[in-house]
Amino acid sequence: MNILRKLYDWVLTWAYSPYAVPALFVLAFAESSFFPIPPDVLLMALAISIPSKSFYYALVCSIGSVLGGILGYVIGYEFMEVVGSRIVEIYGFSEKWDYVGSLYQNYAAWAVAVAGFTPIPYKLFTIAAGAFKIDFVTFVVASVLSRSARFFLVGGLIYLFGPPIRSFIDKYFNLLAVVFMILLIGGFVLIKQIVN
Repeated sequence: MNILRKLYDWVLTWAYSPYAVPALFVLAFAESSFFPIPPDVLLMALAISIPSKSFYYALVCSIGSVLGGILGYVIGYEFMEVVGSRIVEIYGFSEKWDYVGSLYQNYAAWAVAVAGFTPIPYKLFTIAAGAFKIDFVTFVVASVLSRSARFFLVGGLIYLFGPPIRSFIDKYFNLLAVVFMILLIGGFVLIKQIVN
């Protein structure tokens, strides 16, 4: 939790930088293929600082995330042995690898869409999409729809409710991290139930 909190705080420092929007793009890009902190953190901070730009920030985040997802796809498609397998191991997803492959065989677009919108690790699905060679257009369309829905939902909530959401996140970060992990595990269980 301590390392995650430090990364979370570091990500938030970018909100007060003149490079905040490029940092949001880079964070969204990186999270889709290898970085552990979701871009929602910086998206929320920026949207709270200027609520009228919430949807602009959501758009930047969506574009960065989809392009990062494409990088993840390329890593899985072309560089699985060299890079992809290491990313999968670092995040402890090796045990779930075959399971994700079975999801792609049966539910290609739905698997990407669920991972893109929920706390299920999107990076695992972007790399797996390339490794299991699902249709690239299907992957991109599902990514655009699910990632945009997620980030525009966050932007919309901040546009409507503003700063109280950020103070809530700061106050309950550890609890939210635990809830996030429960949702992550719950997401895998839900997908397993759907498959069976």
